[in-house]
Amino acid sequence: MVNKHLLKIKPYQPGRPIEEVKRELGLKDVVKLASNENPYPPSPKVIQALHQAARGVNRYPDGGCYYLRREMARRWKLDPRQLIFANGSDELIIMSLRALTERGDVVITAQPTFMIYAIASKVIGAKIKTVPLRSFHYDLDGMAAAVSARTRVIFIGNPDNPGGQYIPKKQIERFLKKIPKRVAVFMDEAYYEYACQERDYPDTVKLVKRYPNVIISRTFSKMYGLAGLRIGYGIANPKMIDLISRVREPFNVNSLAQAAALACVRDRSYYRGVARKIERQRSYFYRQLTGLGVPFVQTYTNFILIRVGNNARDLAKRLLHRGIIVRDMTVWGLQDYIRVTIGTQTENRKFIKVLKKSI
Repeated sequence: MVNKHLLKIKPYQPGRPIEEVKRELGLKDVVKLASNENPYPPSPKVIQALHQAARGVNRYPDGGCYYLRREMARRWKLDPRQLIFANGSDELIIMSLRALTERGDVVITAQPTFMIYAIASKVIGAKIKTVPLRSFHYDLDGMAAAVSARTRVIFIGNPDNPGGQYIPKKQIERFLKKIPKRVAVFMDEAYYEYACQERDYPDTVKLVKRYPNVIISRTFSKMYGLAGLRIGYGIANPKMIDLISRVREPFNVNSLAQAAALACVRDRSYYRGVARKIERQRSYFYRQLTGLGVPFVQTYTNFILIRVGNNARDLAKRLLHRGIIVRDMTVWGLQDYIRVTIGTQTENRKFIKVLKKSI
């Protein structure tokens, strides 16, 4: 009754919810630093928009995201036909694979990287070709060399998860020139807002105009704090968007998510403030970890990869029992690392305090 290859797929395990950990361990105070969420609440304008939109949830949402589409097209100076909206950027990954690949085709990813690339590819029967990172940086030459006649999609996280590094503009452009136009290059920019201020960060929106095989995905889950509403968007050539839209489920973006996302993009000052807070707390992590002599990977995101020796899994469990949820990176093949989301000042100080007692 089931496709046999599905039995070989290990489902993605998300970070554990705070309430679950409280119930299981009998804890009253739990800090979650495992899922790269924004620790700050959404803009007050977003809350107001949600209150207003809640009155209409008895109706189906706008299937075309008209107002959000119009606002995003204006902001990025795009043809509205270059945009597609999804139930989180994860759905855009799945839709792109469904539209562009067939069973037996090849998908290229880095190793390690965001697990959904491989999981979603395996579900549709694609073969995975992995190219190892080099010191947590993409080996673009290796990825280009891995392209074959059956290659259909290349996934690139920029910045990447879990390394937190980004690929500079010149390197991306050199890479794109090597890739055949029949191969889609999926640029996952979930952490775009944390890295885009870097001078050499690529302007991929402009690249879409020159490379019709480029797909950009972004999300409202990370910087904008809408992880619980699940909304992301893609930017690509109109023909590419048309192909991907053919596999989109009807009403895939709910009305509350649309209203909240629209309010987010209209309140830039609030989110600039959030970005400054995260930047200050990132610097706090650097200082504290350096003082403890604990190695870490410099990051351009809202999380940090920390090297804790060969006891990463045990350390993650000890931290959990003390009310700190972090990401054990063993499943990524990084037995020496934990990944920690940059939280509020109070959360980060508690983590450092508990870490000192646990290492």
